[in-house]
Amino acid sequence: MEENRKFTDEFEKALSTRYRLTLWSRFVKGIKEYQLLKPGDKVCVCISGGKDSMCLAKLFMFLHKHSDYDFDVKYLVMDPGYNKKNIDLIKKNLKTLRIPAEIVKTDIFEIAALQSKGSCFLCAKMRRGALYNTAKKMGCNKIALGHHYDDVITTTLMNLLNSGSFQTMLPKLHSTNYPGMELIRPMYYIREKDIINWSKYHGLEFLQCACKFTEEEAAEQSAGQRKFVKQLIYDLRKEIPQIEKNIFKAADNVTLDMILGYKEKGEYHSFLDDYDKEE
Repeated sequence: MEENRKFTDEFEKALSTRYRLTLWSRFVKGIKEYQLLKPGDKVCVCISGGKDSMCLAKLFMFLHKHSDYDFDVKYLVMDPGYNKKNIDLIKKNLKTLRIPAEIVKTDIFEIAALQSKGSCFLCAKMRRGALYNTAKKMGCNKIALGHHYDDVITTTLMNLLNSGSFQTMLPKLHSTNYPGMELIRPMYYIREKDIINWSKYHGLEFLQCACKFTEEEAAEQSAGQRKFVKQLIYDLRKEIPQIEKNIFKAADNVTLDMILGYKEKGEYHSFLDDYDKEE
């Protein structure tokens, strides 16, 4: 990394100074520790319009410009049918942050709305498919999403409470439907509060939720569950200060000989399988 940088805007300068420890260093740590980038990679940074993905895009711009990583990057906004107010806000923020993103318009909201049941599931599936297809056409082999530390621990606890399984949100995974494509989460170590502070410091306003169905309905169940679990973690922190760190660390500290069973590549393994062999 060059010491004498030339910053193109205040956002770059802030990442190198004010938010060096909370955003930039943790971003780089996640990339290095989980080997998220390799020489020759072409990354598609997916921008939803919210604070997390916009911050991710700016971090990638800074990395691409000032580091010695050998990779290329594209910035993509998948428009599933946002209303004019929301898409205008996205365009405004892209211009303010100087993010050279391509906006791809689709009619996913309209198609999903035709379904009487399961519209949220269908919408998510179609958006995921459109994202992978577009990224592939752009020549990218990796898709970067803006999930952060708090998303990881919330997802882990949601799986435990709602589905009775211990699963976490991995920092990277290979696509099963798109060979050669990989999903990465470079903000794995970044806290949501620091992203919020970054956006407030710069006076930025981002989309909260642009989903057509949550605009028309009272609330989406999964979103309500996520909010509940986030509040639960917040409340537990008052009694257990290390609760967030412990939940995050638990996924990297699983003791297989002290659990009843686990699944690997779809196959279930019970502690009884080898129990008598240990006598």
